[in-house]
Amino acid sequence: MTGKKDTYPLQPPRERGTGRAIALAVVMHVLLGFFLYHGIHWQNSTPAGEEAELWTEVPDLSTPKPLPPPAPVAPAPPPPQTEDADIALQQQKRKQQEAAREAQLAEQQRIKQQQEADAKRQQQLAAQQAAQLAAQQKAAKLKQQQQQQEQQQQAAEKLKQQQQQQDALKKQQEEEQQQKQAKLDAQKKADAEKAAKAKAQADAQAKKLDAERRARIAQMQGSMGGGEGTSGNGLAKSGTGSGSGGNAATPGYADKVRRRVRPNIVWAGDTSGLETEIAVRCSPSGTLLSATVTRSSGNASWDDAALRAVQRSDPMPQDTDGKTPSSFKITLRPAG
Repeated sequence: MTGKKDTYPLQPPRERGTGRAIALAVVMHVLLGFFLYHGIHWQNSTPAGEEAELWTEVPDLSTPKPLPPPAPVAPAPPPPQTEDADIALQQQKRKQQEAAREAQLAEQQRIKQQQEADAKRQQQLAAQQAAQLAAQQKAAKLKQQQQQQEQQQQAAEKLKQQQQQQDALKKQQEEEQQQKQAKLDAQKKADAEKAAKAKAQADAQAKKLDAERRARIAQMQGSMGGGEGTSGNGLAKSGTGSGSGGNAATPGYADKVRRRVRPNIVWAGDTSGLETEIAVRCSPSGTLLSATVTRSSGNASWDDAALRAVQRSDPMPQDTDGKTPSSFKITLRPAG
């Protein structure tokens, strides 16, 4: 026994009752064949066929396993000769068919449930994706709206700043204009006051000189016994006249004054009825000290033109004695 075990270590041990098992198997196969034969001939109609799917586990072929020794084929037992065995076989067959049908229905139900679950998962996934996409679109739209609002606010602030700058510049310009206008008004006022003051002084001086001249003329007339004093005659044709006072002037001095003043008269207006008397005060050398309108013609423009003509005639001509009378009056009329 020890030598056999050492020689065949992989040989399975022998089992008892092998021959009896083979005999019983042969008897059962014979009985099964008998029942099948009588069952086929016993039925009058051909039974409808049934289909069944059998699921078996796929064997793991990764590692080869040793094959067991083939079992001895037992002979089929002889079929029983009773009708109960036939009925039992039919019932067993029907149960197998029903079990196969139930298994097929269960598999179909499982497949259907699996498909429904897959479809439900797909719907849920699609809904989640749609919700995510809607959320992203909403966030993008909200962000765009915020950007637009920020841009509008920036544009409004920029426009407001520009408007403020324009208002400040306009206000500054208005203030500068007001200051310039105030300065101009003040300057005009000062010039007007200065001119009025100068005119008042000139008028006072002219009145004083006129009073002095009249006093001297009266004194001369009194000393001459009331005779006619030396005076200038009006020259209507020439448009100028001259007179002298204070110191005596020669009869030809009036012509000298006329020839000096007449070219300086610039007048293009009406000439009828205009006559202006201007009092003149000069130095002995002929320098014009003052010229004042003592009797107006009623036309201020002509009075100004006559006064300018006298002022442009500076210095006045000298008399035959080489001196200019200190004061005299000139009567001017426009040439016409």
